Parts: sequence; structure tokens; C-alpha cells
Amino acid sequence: MTSDHPHATITLDQSVALKTAATRLARDFDGVFNAETIERFLHSSYDQFAGHATIANFLPLLAERFARERLQALARVEGLHVDGKPTVLFLCVHNAGRSQMALGFFEHYAGEAAVAWSGGSEPGEQVNPAAIAAMAERGIDIARAYPKPWTDEIVRAADVVITMGCGDACPIFPGKRYEEWVLDDPAGKDVAAVRPVRDEIERRVLDLLAELQVPVQRQPHDPAG
Repeated sequence: MTSDHPHATITLDQSVALKTAATRLARDFDGVFNAETIERFLHSSYDQFAGHATIANFLPLLAERFARERLQALARVEGLHVDGKPTVLFLCVHNAGRSQMALGFFEHYAGEAAVAWSGGSEPGEQVNPAAIAAMAERGIDIARAYPKPWTDEIVRAADVVITMGCGDACPIFPGKRYEEWVLDDPAGKDVAAVRPVRDEIERRVLDLLAELQVPVQRQPHDPAG
């Protein structure tokens, strides 16, 4: 069975899962976006992962999670959801190491007081296992995270865009605050080599939260402790 759009082939099970996902999204965005917009974002999100997903059964779930993020961003861009929370986007090349650790720390320390997303210019197939292990040492679980691309609405919705090595491939929108964090790429490194990168990211995230006047919800890690 194929979908109504021409890009990716969808099995019967995946089609059923996508219909269920569309129903959930329609409920959650009731009064914000119509069914057509939701379906379009869901299926285009599916296409983003269909070409390189290692486990096809997870495709509808990944598509739903990414579509939800994109719809939340679009609602902010269009002024349909205004909560005054600072919004930050972390970008790197593969969205598998640095940007995922930054997102993990940001959500850990900011809680519900701010919003953050992450993306990559060339998304990898999975999050770096060494990054997952290094973050677990801080009690932060990024094992459920997944590499994903950036999209226009997500970049446009962000107040601050933090880039980490994606260079000219990173999206530039006039009038937006950009900041480049020069950090070693953890790709191919073991946990011991990733720890210094992780600690520098933690320090920078805490500095960013202070700049944005976002109260830290948890006690920062004490390296001397």
C-alpha cells in the first residue's frame, strides 16, 4: 500500500499507525490547525526518516514526534501559541552528539520554564552511544532522542540558534540571534573522551540560561563533588 503522497512507500501497518497518530495530533492541536495541515506535516515528517530509518516499525512514531515539534514551532511563528518562554534551537551536523547533549542539559535545567529543540544539517542514523553514556553519568537520559533535520518553521520559531560546527549548512534568518559554540565532535570517541565535551556543553548551557534569565530548576553538577 502506498500513501497519498508520492515520496515514501507505506505498509498497511504503518498506514494504520499514521492514521492513529494523525488523530492524536488533531486532538492536541484542535482549534489551532486543521486536519489537512496536520496530515501534511505528519507525512512530510515521515518522509524525512523513511530513507534511512533502521527500524521501519518506529517510523510512524518518529514521524509523529517530529510533526508535533514542527507544529508547535509553526504555532509560535504564526502567533497561535504565545507563552513568552525563551526558545532555543541547538544545531550540529549529525544531531547525534553535541546538539543532543546540549538539548538534554537545557531541558534538565530549564524544566518547563523554556523550550528547546535540536537538529542537524546531515542527520545521522542514531545518537552517539558514548554521548548517551556520558549524559547518563549526569542522570540525564537521551537514549530516546533521535537525529532529525532542521526545518524552516523550527528555526523561525527559535529566539536563539546555537550552532556547533555545521558551518554554511546552518540556516540563517535575518534578525535572529546566532551563537557558534566551538566544540570537539564526539563522533568516534569513547566515553572518556566525550566527558570534557559534555562538561563544556553543560557550562555553556548554564551560562545561556542565565543570559536568558531562565531560573535553573535543578542543582548544577559540582565537578569537585
